[in-house]
Amino acid sequence: MTVHLEDIKQAERRLQGVAIKTPLLTSAPLNERLNAKVFIKPECLQHIGAFKFRGAYNRLCQLSVEQKAKGAVAFSSGNHAQGIAYAAKLLGISATIVMPSDAPAVKKEGTERLGATIRLYDRATESREDIGADIAAASGAVLVPAFDDVDVIAGQGSCGLEIMQQLLEQGCVPDAVLSPCGGGGLLAGLSTAIKESNSAVKVYGVEPENYDDHSLSKAAGRRIKIDPQQGTSCDALMAAQPGEITWGINSKTVDDFLVVNEEEIAHAVSFAFRYLKLVVEPGGAVALAALLHNKLDISGGTAAIVLSGGNIDSESFATCLRQYPAP
Repeated sequence: MTVHLEDIKQAERRLQGVAIKTPLLTSAPLNERLNAKVFIKPECLQHIGAFKFRGAYNRLCQLSVEQKAKGAVAFSSGNHAQGIAYAAKLLGISATIVMPSDAPAVKKEGTERLGATIRLYDRATESREDIGADIAAASGAVLVPAFDDVDVIAGQGSCGLEIMQQLLEQGCVPDAVLSPCGGGGLLAGLSTAIKESNSAVKVYGVEPENYDDHSLSKAAGRRIKIDPQQGTSCDALMAAQPGEITWGINSKTVDDFLVVNEEEIAHAVSFAFRYLKLVVEPGGAVALAALLHNKLDISGGTAAIVLSGGNIDSESFATCLRQYPAP
């Protein structure tokens, strides 16, 4: 299974008037620091504060009447959870979300506020996949994966399609586009939209150092499953292995994977607040971190980055700002 540009265009039509067409921003301080022109796609301004709404709605709006009556179930640390919860609310569908007990409070509260039922689990001792499958089997609800689903990927790809359209309106073609990478759904949709629009544009996925399964998979030439011994502030990017469908796409459409560390990520969160006036969660800031810390030389060129989410709790946010008061 794969996704093509036409699938993404169909998803864009379904999302028209429903999803927010987020703007494409520029920042003089960022451009000056990097000696480049950088366009910023702030999906932290999307419904539920993350790009995940795009894929969730594209998947759920295509359910049959019978499927809608039985509801949806998903597992997620928070952004996919909220995306499914809000899409389900708009479509009049019940939703059950399997969430880790250590998920950020802001994400759990957001999911509940949108009307979904939460089933908490322990990351260390329980399998969210098994729990989700059991709920689906018992209720008949449709299980919606966070990333390894062609309709979800196509929905996320609308973000990449918008980037190319918005740049075209400005008479601009980027040299490179950088996107956060967890399970690879956003990256798969975005890279497909970009490469099928203009194959010369380079696409990069960015991962936190303790969850660099895509980078390792590229080096090995096959999907690698990691066993992280350390955590990460990027709860949205904690996939231990690329998805089967997403890797089938990203292994062909992504030029390379970049890795950033926790300090670089915290610095980027603070930079986004001070200079871009945006609240960005750690997982949403990794592409910005990659540029700020010279993981890719774009000097003299043009790049676009995705800030994929802004769901960060106040304590974590304050810690980043204290750690880097003058980023």
